Amino acid sequence: MFRQLADLLRDRIASGDLAPGASLPSELRLAQEYGLSRTSVRQAVALLRSEGLVIVEPPRGTFVRADEPTETVTLLKGDTATARMPTPAERRELEIGEGIPVIVIFRADGSRQVYSADRIRVGR
Repeated sequence: MFRQLADLLRDRIASGDLAPGASLPSELRLAQEYGLSRTSVRQAVALLRSEGLVIVEPPRGTFVRADEPTETVTLLKGDTATARMPTPAERRELEIGEGIPVIVIFRADGSRQVYSADRIRVGR
């Protein structure tokens, strides 16, 4: 059941019905509106959070995540890039919401740069 609620909310976000920055209805309201338990609502929100679609700000509520401005990072000859989930320290340092991966650029000179995946594009 929680996946169906996540699908409905995801569709509302994709259509713009729930715009970036918009507050999702409360757990209680969603549970009543869709006839679900609060546990199922929490699971649906957790799924959307893991996908990076919403952010949870206790005790304020759950909000549709706004698109971040992007920067293009150029890979040079010998550079490689990989994606992974951030460490807690990286999440704090880069101010990354839960569910957002990082892109790690390994430069040919041995240096390493870490970027929030929702804020960069990698190019050549």
